[in-house]
Amino acid sequence: MKKSTSTSLVTLTVLVAALGYFVDIYDLLLFSIIRMPSLESLGLNDVQVKLQGEEILTWQMIGLLLGGIIWGVMGDKKGRLSVLFGSILLYSLANIANGLVQTVDQYKWIRFVAGLGLAGELGAGITLVSELVAKERRGVITSLVAGIGLSGAIVAFVIKENFDWRTCYFIGGGMGFLLLILRVSVFESGMYHEIKQMNIQKGNFFMIFTNKDRIKRYLLNVLIGLPTWLVIGVLITFSNEFGKQMGIKEKIDPGKSVMYAYVLISIGDIFIGFLSQWLRSRKRALYIFYAITVFFIVLYFTAQWNGSAQGMYLICAGLGLGTGFWAIFVTMAAEQFGTNLRATATTTIPNMVRGMLAIFILPLFKLLRNYTSYYQAGWITVVIVMFISTMAVIAIKETFGKDLNFVEN
Repeated sequence: MKKSTSTSLVTLTVLVAALGYFVDIYDLLLFSIIRMPSLESLGLNDVQVKLQGEEILTWQMIGLLLGGIIWGVMGDKKGRLSVLFGSILLYSLANIANGLVQTVDQYKWIRFVAGLGLAGELGAGITLVSELVAKERRGVITSLVAGIGLSGAIVAFVIKENFDWRTCYFIGGGMGFLLLILRVSVFESGMYHEIKQMNIQKGNFFMIFTNKDRIKRYLLNVLIGLPTWLVIGVLITFSNEFGKQMGIKEKIDPGKSVMYAYVLISIGDIFIGFLSQWLRSRKRALYIFYAITVFFIVLYFTAQWNGSAQGMYLICAGLGLGTGFWAIFVTMAAEQFGTNLRATATTTIPNMVRGMLAIFILPLFKLLRNYTSYYQAGWITVVIVMFISTMAVIAIKETFGKDLNFVEN
């Protein structure tokens, strides 16, 4: 293959990975954006919208958790491309079905199925791109993929403002099928081809837990990603509820909070790639973004008393900037594991983080609400999660510039 041809194919693969993540994020955040109008149209009152919204989000996140394992294993056993095709087909069909729901129970089940499909996109895409580009440019390229992809949330809000919520789901499904056509031109990772015929274990999820060092690497990677879904899944998705608790009289649109956050998340995800390159360190870049997150969390819980809806949106934007480290976090996961376990780790780790919203962060938040106010439960949850994640960043090994051409034994 000529060098120019190879470069063109790599560029095309990066572009398709970015567009795939764009559609993934559109569909992943769509429920958070249209939660209120969709549930109100099904006949739910304000209290039911809040409680059932939490339940449906939990079902979606459990789907992501299970789907991450399924697609991750498939990515190492059958190849990265098998995941990129299979996952988008499943979540595109699920989103079309979401536009047809008539009951809350149907909504829960279909968001669960959508979660299963959505789980494969990012991990497989980042794995493929990480293995195709030079290690010196890996952080920047994966950040560009995430930065472009995360703008899907902005588009989701714009679509929500102009179309009925059911149409929003149909559009998401349609974009997925268009992406499948582009996927035909993408080629498989050379590193994966090299190990395909080797007599080694590939895609054995339980292999992660047979070695103390691998367990440590895996758990630390999961823990450093927790602030993203703490912010998105609690502070931003339920910004209207926190606003009421803090005496904000204006109506806060959670969909607009998500949109403001993701404008800055997209910028942050691109910026952190260049910052990491300049600092020649993933960890130091993470410390800076954690500090930004903490700063805006403090503002969220202090400056908003009797504040305004616009103030809430601006603080959510700041929170988005601080948590715009998703690309580097997933790239670190790819850099931590050998080629025979890379897709498994890189696909399951971000979905474990998303799943932790359902099995740890939201349950902790709900438990604390039994003993204190909604507002106090929120900031106590934040303190606990941020402490755990900071300790994880301190403990994890630096991966900047690491050669990925190795396997796990």
